[in-house]
Amino acid sequence: MNLTRRTPTATTAAAAVATVLPGLLPEGMDVMTETPRPQWPTTPELDPVRRLHALAAGVRGARVTTREIPAPYTTVHPLLADIDGELSRLVPDMRRLRLTRADGDRVEAVARSRYGMHARFHGVRRPGWLWLQSRFVLIGMAATPSPTASGHTLVAFTGGVRLPGRAALIPLGVSRAGRRVLSRLAARVGG
Repeated sequence: MNLTRRTPTATTAAAAVATVLPGLLPEGMDVMTETPRPQWPTTPELDPVRRLHALAAGVRGARVTTREIPAPYTTVHPLLADIDGELSRLVPDMRRLRLTRADGDRVEAVARSRYGMHARFHGVRRPGWLWLQSRFVLIGMAATPSPTASGHTLVAFTGGVRLPGRAALIPLGVSRAGRRVLSRLAARVGG
């Protein structure tokens, strides 16, 4: 991603002024040549698990639980994308989660908790990536092939109750819920 701005520099602006209004620069001074812009460092693309860690770092109270599951990525990642089926079985407080709209990688879903509360989620679903948030709840899951063990998948989860209007989670039980979600996922794929 190129984040350089396309605004004129002082030297190009002075050059433009000097060509339009000759004699504007004091005698003996001339427009300097523009030096090439330094090249910004680039980083390799973050895998979904590293991206989830980076995104959760910006949410106060968020805890990311990570686990390596002894199942291939091709088996695990479709389960994360199955909003209508598997996801409500994995997340402890969900009774039902139903996909209501999908437009490319943008999704909307409605949920009902085991305690009778409703939530309308908006989010992003990509291979190995799911980020859903409603006014009061956040769910983030990511998976990538394990970098250390062939045929295994590295999976991460974050989620919890949001403070409305703020990038913050109530930190009670977030880590425990993450461990439960990943244990259920491991049991589901036989790991």
